[in-house]
Amino acid sequence: MKPFKYIVLLISLGVFIHCKKEEKNGEEVNGENQTGYVIEPVNIQNVKLKDEFWLPIIQRVQEKTIEYALAKCEEEGRFDNFLIAGGEMEGEVKGEMPFDDTDVYKIIEGASNSLISAPNPKLETLVDSLVSIIKVGQESDGYLTTWRTINPAKPPASWVEVKEGKRWDGLFMSHELYNAGHLYEAAAVHYKATGKRNFLDIAIQNADLMVETFGDGEGKINAVPGHQIIETGLIKLYQITGKEDYLKLSKYFLDNRGNPENHELFGAYSQDHLPVVAQDEVVGHAVRAVYMYAAMTDIAAIQKDTAYLDAVNTLWDNMVNKKMYVTGGIGAKHDGEAFGENYELPNLTAYNETCASIGNVYWNHRLHNLTGDVKYFDVIERTLYNGLISGLSLDGQQFFYPNALESDGVYKFNQGACTRKDWFDCSCCPTNVIRFIPAMPGLIYSKTGNTLYANLYASNEANVELKDQDVLVTQNTSYPWDGKVKFTVNPKQKGEFTIKFRIPGWSRNVVLPGDLYQYASKDETSNKLSLNGEELDVVANNGYFTVTRTWEPGDEVKLEFPMSVRKVIANPKVEEDKDKMSLGYGPIVYAVEEIDNKGTFDAIQLTANEEFKVEMQAELLEGVNTISNEKLTAIPYYTWSNRGIGKMKVWLPVQEK
Repeated sequence: MKPFKYIVLLISLGVFIHCKKEEKNGEEVNGENQTGYVIEPVNIQNVKLKDEFWLPIIQRVQEKTIEYALAKCEEEGRFDNFLIAGGEMEGEVKGEMPFDDTDVYKIIEGASNSLISAPNPKLETLVDSLVSIIKVGQESDGYLTTWRTINPAKPPASWVEVKEGKRWDGLFMSHELYNAGHLYEAAAVHYKATGKRNFLDIAIQNADLMVETFGDGEGKINAVPGHQIIETGLIKLYQITGKEDYLKLSKYFLDNRGNPENHELFGAYSQDHLPVVAQDEVVGHAVRAVYMYAAMTDIAAIQKDTAYLDAVNTLWDNMVNKKMYVTGGIGAKHDGEAFGENYELPNLTAYNETCASIGNVYWNHRLHNLTGDVKYFDVIERTLYNGLISGLSLDGQQFFYPNALESDGVYKFNQGACTRKDWFDCSCCPTNVIRFIPAMPGLIYSKTGNTLYANLYASNEANVELKDQDVLVTQNTSYPWDGKVKFTVNPKQKGEFTIKFRIPGWSRNVVLPGDLYQYASKDETSNKLSLNGEELDVVANNGYFTVTRTWEPGDEVKLEFPMSVRKVIANPKVEEDKDKMSLGYGPIVYAVEEIDNKGTFDAIQLTANEEFKVEMQAELLEGVNTISNEKLTAIPYYTWSNRGIGKMKVWLPVQEK
């Protein structure tokens, strides 16, 4: 990674920080005991990917996207703003968004996740330099939002209403608390990655200011954030420090949404129209929503709050049954980047912000950690392989902000079009991809007691500490291109424990949980599990093959989830998809693109019984399975728009009988 000018600047200023790693002691780090979750993910530090699908995507982010985003942040003045705020430079605020600071935080979080997976002294030094820049911009009492420090009466965006020109003025859109939330999230990951307190202390000082400023009590401000995420960030700081004030403030922000006695309500756009426990429909800005639901799930887990749990269950049911795209994307409307009405799922104008897919995975992962229910990983897998990674180009340097399910090659809308862009005025999605993708291996396995969950299938080696046993698990597969998976199980010593192998939703004839989508016909082919060469007559239980036995070193488990081209139909209430079908193969949603169907694109129709050929094309789009017959060629949805501007469809008309 090339150095940029601020490393030199910081050395000359004498503020370049060399921090030695500090041991995490029990008084400071009690996160393992304070999450409240029954199930915990296996740390990415202990999962070494060898996968031909996911490893190149992660390496692309680490080797190209991070560097690219740093260059863009430098070009657009993200780093300058911290230095101007701290008096090391002169000038007005640079950039166009009040949350530009968070792009730097998210890059640090992604880099820190990379450091957890693989130590890299050069990257760690670079991150330290970024932390040093951030420290320059922090005010003495911990306040940290650079545009407000530079000129509190002059926000960079015209839609931020400033009345008095001071801190916390216009919280609906000022993003001061949103900035703090991403700061806390990034600092927590950085501390776990390095053991250093340089970034954590910045976050803690800011969080202490929040505790002093907001809440019930004399001299405090009654308010809630306009854009949620500070809630999960505060909880992460609580889990690291054990400081109850952070947890209390997080719940205060949640408890007072929809409370007109606390503040002037922001409305449904910010999920501030009703108390959170009374909300039963996912509405408003989709990213704000899923970040809030994730925090509510944290509270339900930590405090065993049944009202919060009932609410998130109701909201989840509404989302998956009435407001989710077949790609796992959420947020149908351009206007407000928002959920639409029930069953309002347009294709050409679908918004499906990449950030919303990321937030949706975070939320569903928490729900699985709370319950172990397979349905949450059905949503995660569908989203990961389709509506999330579609947001990043195959070269790692172009992006989708919205992820439409159809393109006419012409239609354009805010932050997106029928082609990928190299950056955005609002660059939240590229940097959110950076923070998320390096942490993806943490989704593969979970554990509780003496039970190991295999949630996702990707070639890797994982060291897992169960209650009574240390186990090395090796997984080899070509998933998602075929459904064969081989596990080698090597316990440190012979002993009894349980492994729950998830049976993917598509191989259980489930497109997504609920009745929003279904396969046009049922696949009767059996899923198989063999142990040491012998096929077992094991019955699927709640979406898992559960094997409890006395495991010995070298035990080998083979799974086979037969794949075939599947046609998907939508609930008849989805007007947009009436008399249409989409194609899938394994977990992958397919799309037809004009470049592969020149001269015939507009005439493509499906029939009930047609056959398809599935072919791996190693030279196409970094290597993909294509679906084809005499009428069409389809590619994985996530790869579309990597070959220029053109038409695309996921949902194809069905020929009339």
